[in-house]
Amino acid sequence: MTNEAIAELLDPKVLRVGINLGNILLVTGTKPNGDPDGIAPDMAAGIADKLGVAVKYDTFATPGEVADAAERGAWDIGLIAIEPKRAEVIDFCDAYVQIEATYLVPDTSPFRKVEDVDAPGVRIAVSERAAYDLYLSRTLKHAELVRAQGLPGAFELFKREKLDALAGLVPALRDNAAAMPGTRLLPGRYTAVKQAIGTRHGTPALKAVVQDFIAEAVASGLVQRLIDKHGVTGKLAVATED
Repeated sequence: MTNEAIAELLDPKVLRVGINLGNILLVTGTKPNGDPDGIAPDMAAGIADKLGVAVKYDTFATPGEVADAAERGAWDIGLIAIEPKRAEVIDFCDAYVQIEATYLVPDTSPFRKVEDVDAPGVRIAVSERAAYDLYLSRTLKHAELVRAQGLPGAFELFKREKLDALAGLVPALRDNAAAMPGTRLLPGRYTAVKQAIGTRHGTPALKAVVQDFIAEAVASGLVQRLIDKHGVTGKLAVATED
């Protein structure tokens, strides 16, 4: 299977990896050689080691750009959250970590739980094409999403326009709440974003190798060790089956 997977690579000597720099929980820094550092790069390096090839990181500012690059066939594997829209151009393997998503609201807001937010006239700031943007786009019945570029952009939009809520991942929203007194997080979650590894369409052998690596990494405790190593314990959790 390994030889067949190598034959499916864009370059049989190198694993090309699409990395989303916008997820600061999965990419926590930069190595001395300029490569991204964090759980996602470490998982990709482990897959390259399993294949016996070098690794090359292609970095993108947003997950949407990673998905766009998949459509162009620009990488072998990409590390972004599972979403049905993205599955049109990416073959996803199982998730390896998950992050809960909720809303940040003003202290004066009448909302007490996440379900309250989906009401007529409610405007929600969100990072455009983030996994939770795609999820909310499918599931909200009444509230309006107002999009900005990236998490910082959505936070600024929430403040500037005095919107009703800011959608985001719990760890980032906690930081936003600390930076903006007079706000609070709603308890519970509207989804848990599943961070996964996907392959280009038409690479079944590579997908099988990646899937085996993820299963082993979760079962052996490697994923939890990487969470601890990169200082995101309590912010990320090993993915579980729903």
